[in-house]
Amino acid sequence: QVQLLESGGGLVQTGGSLRLSCAASGSIRNLGNMAWYRQAPGKQREFVATITVTGFSTYLESVKGRFTIRRDNAKNTVYLQMNSLKPEDTAVYYCNAEVRMSVAGGMYMYWGQGTQVTVSS
Repeated sequence: QVQLLESGGGLVQTGGSLRLSCAASGSIRNLGNMAWYRQAPGKQREFVATITVTGFSTYLESVKGRFTIRRDNAKNTVYLQMNSLKPEDTAVYYCNAEVRMSVAGGMYMYWGQGTQVTVSS
């Protein structure tokens, strides 16, 4: 099996910074795209950022210029650096990864358990 373990959430004031980490472990042959999503209270989960194996990244428009996604393929870990945080960034943040567990196997999507980010005004 595969586990995604997130860390780095917390409470921060407006304008502050946090760095989220998500480490994948278990029966991993290789990882594909990795991403961050978030879900605010009463709202649907939304895409935040994604990064390919080669490092190409895309972002939700409202976080461009403030958030940076990167990955360490040697550590099977994806990061989300969040700067200039705003109260509207408050949400549970989830990581997501495409995982191949065997040479001939397909890619399956896994989710982390989520980490709370709260930005106070």
